[in-house]
Amino acid sequence: EREVSDSMTYLAIAAAVALIAANLLAIISVFKSERTVGAKALWAIGIAVFPILGLLFWLLVGLRRAR
Repeated sequence: EREVSDSMTYLAIAAAVALIAANLLAIISVFKSERTVGAKALWAIGIAVFPILGLLFWLLVGLRRAR
């Protein structure tokens, strides 16, 4: 039972690290885009405040409009 708990903890840590890395890459992508400073700031704040939803929304909507 303890081994399962440990492996779930490691999985949760790995998922958190992956989410943080993906969010950092998304924020870098926001600042490299051709948007206004205000729009970049709002996107970055949205991704930081709502890590999962902000990232998904940027991937689905933001990247498409940035091109």
